[in-house]
Amino acid sequence: MELNESNYYSGDANKKYWSVSQFKTFHQCQAKGIAEMNGLYARPETESLLLGTYIDAHFSGTMDELIERRGPDIVNKRTGEPKAKFVACEEAIRRAEQDPLFMEYMQGDKQLILTGELFGEEWKVKPDVLHKDRIVDLKYMRDTSSLFMDGERKTFIDAWGYDLQGFVYQAIIEQNVGKHLPFYLAVITKETPADIELIHIPDWKLRSAGEIIKHYLPEYSKVKNGEVEPVRCGHCDWCRETKTIERVTEYEELLERI
Repeated sequence: MELNESNYYSGDANKKYWSVSQFKTFHQCQAKGIAEMNGLYARPETESLLLGTYIDAHFSGTMDELIERRGPDIVNKRTGEPKAKFVACEEAIRRAEQDPLFMEYMQGDKQLILTGELFGEEWKVKPDVLHKDRIVDLKYMRDTSSLFMDGERKTFIDAWGYDLQGFVYQAIIEQNVGKHLPFYLAVITKETPADIELIHIPDWKLRSAGEIIKHYLPEYSKVKNGEVEPVRCGHCDWCRETKTIERVTEYEELLERI
């Protein structure tokens, strides 16, 4: 199967190839990962996701295509201008474009589709910006503060698995270009005014993330291939939607959730 812009996110592509987003979904809930792969579950189309898509489209030069697909959601029909919620995006874009180093990192080959092999499985990647000497991924996010997640405080990189993304991108790109390239995040925040930052995730951190993928991928691949039944996490949106009550919960069990 040859990947292109039309089929990159298709069900057939997701069945054949692993991607970072698919791995992270399986890592959250195997049942949810299978449901998404088979078209039974679709991630909610949140406002935050659309705002991020708007920023991506600007820097990748695909704004015309986005407006063609999602115009009524983005553009005011009467004025032809972006709707109010996208004004902050435009201001954030202007802020980023004022910074020479930030814009230097945003210049390069945009969203090339590449495939490769990792831990015995086929993977696909689509980096935001690929330079001859570095990989850059654009993030539009609330801020760069740490987060309290899973009972501990984490950097936003650990909380959202950007180190997993960096490891996969680095490995697959190296197979295609023959060079081991460093991985960077180009961050624009949703603060007013927007903050901007270029962050290097070191190789030791990416290798550590790679060990997580190496450990779990064989199990997830068996689930994906239908060899074993997927495990339900019991608390994600898919599990809540498809939950069947099998027994009564005792009060004492609620104490264990504290």
